[in-house]
Amino acid sequence: MERFYIITNLLKDKDFSTTKKVRDYIERHGKSCILSKKDEEGHIIPGSVPDGVDCAIVLGGDGTLIRAARELGGRGIPLLGVNMGTLGYLTEVELPGFEEALDKLFSGHLDIEDRMMMRGVIDGRAEHVAMNDIVVTREGNLRVVHFNVYVDGALLNSYLADGVIISTPTGSTGYNLSAGGPVVEPTAQMFVITPICSHALNASSIVLSADDVIEVEICEGRYGRTESALVSFDGAETVAVSTGDRVLVRKAVETTKLVRLSRESFMKIMREKMKGS
Repeated sequence: MERFYIITNLLKDKDFSTTKKVRDYIERHGKSCILSKKDEEGHIIPGSVPDGVDCAIVLGGDGTLIRAARELGGRGIPLLGVNMGTLGYLTEVELPGFEEALDKLFSGHLDIEDRMMMRGVIDGRAEHVAMNDIVVTREGNLRVVHFNVYVDGALLNSYLADGVIISTPTGSTGYNLSAGGPVVEPTAQMFVITPICSHALNASSIVLSADDVIEVEICEGRYGRTESALVSFDGAETVAVSTGDRVLVRKAVETTKLVRLSRESFMKIMREKMKGS
């Protein structure tokens, strides 16, 4: 790898001191390095990503890496996460070890994982990709909402719940896990549907093929009341919906490519990150 692109979380490296250390180390080894250009909200400015990038180095935490994956979606640029946050489940490298990690990149001692992404469309008026999850949830009030979930056009189940999580394997260790859903090996190709606080005894998670098309319909409330809900993509973009709206979710053409330098198993990494015994 010869040409690098650094994406910095501006809240975690306000003075760019860490960014400059990484850039200087790269350039001292005869490689080229370009810093990302961001707008006031921290998004990469469209059209500013250079061509011919071999690897994007993401300085931040899991949230920064997920945002970079969405904003670089379709470009096929491998991402290496350097953790400046807390858990850092998705980020490959802890900050004190960034020099050793870069040496491995320079020498080509790495693997690249393809991670599935998904695309959500809301009645043709809004469309976004997600790396982790698409969540349909109640808005503001404390009452449950009635959702119908369809798979390939057939009704799968009806839920009275706070919401429904549709996650990728990568996202299975996020909100899905907190809601009682299963952990899935991250390079797998499948969807996991998990209801949030469902008012039913048999509301288990459901695992589906990545080739399935999922639709979530917001139904009427009690006494024909119009219900309001929110659709969230990776906890970032949020779209308001109401009774009659449908959220269609399918596997995205785009994938996220993550650089893997460690040979440790997924299970060992998960156990250490989740503080298991």
